[in-house]
Amino acid sequence: MLFETREWRSILHQGARSMGLLLAQDQIDQFVAYGKELVEWKNYINLTAITDPLEIAVKHFLDSLAPLPFIPPESSVLDIGSGGGFPGIPLKVVNPDLRITLVDASRKKVVFQKHIIRILKLNEIDAYHVRAEDFIKDVLQDKRGYDVVISRAFAKLDDFIRQASAFVPERGIIIAMKGKRIGVEIKELESSNTLDGRELTLKEYALPYLNLKRYLVVIRK
Repeated sequence: MLFETREWRSILHQGARSMGLLLAQDQIDQFVAYGKELVEWKNYINLTAITDPLEIAVKHFLDSLAPLPFIPPESSVLDIGSGGGFPGIPLKVVNPDLRITLVDASRKKVVFQKHIIRILKLNEIDAYHVRAEDFIKDVLQDKRGYDVVISRAFAKLDDFIRQASAFVPERGIIIAMKGKRIGVEIKELESSNTLDGRELTLKEYALPYLNLKRYLVVIRK
């Protein structure tokens, strides 16, 4: 299966529809271009172990869209440890009104992110080569922080929440995208004082076609 085929486009379109999202043709075109670049660049950068177009559509693109219902319109979003641009770039493609910042400690991955931003002609999205713990003192200019801080399998839940809290204002949202180890991480979180009285919502969802379980941990300050 190739990214340009009608079959692949249908997988993305129908998969998004099953998640309550309607993708426009120009958005699907952007995902086609993104997928092709992701596979092309794998020869130079360790972006992802996933190279099958179906799995890229589901495990990267559709999975990245799962947090959308929890992200308020026109939010400023910080994606920590974005890697190949996930979930930040797919979120921007589907909701152009979001203001996205990508942060990653790998210079090569940030070069790729900037390349994708350029070829997809995305606005109000930036990528920074910096460690998350250094970002707040070296790069962040807006003392108000971000409306939403998100990450996909970046670090253990407890560690991610501690880091993310520095970027989120009083009523901000922290979203962690997690896999099957979520039960262990939730228990570790509950035994610590990291939440500090904040509200935690755990949302289970299944990836279309592959029926793989994933989890969103949503924390509101």
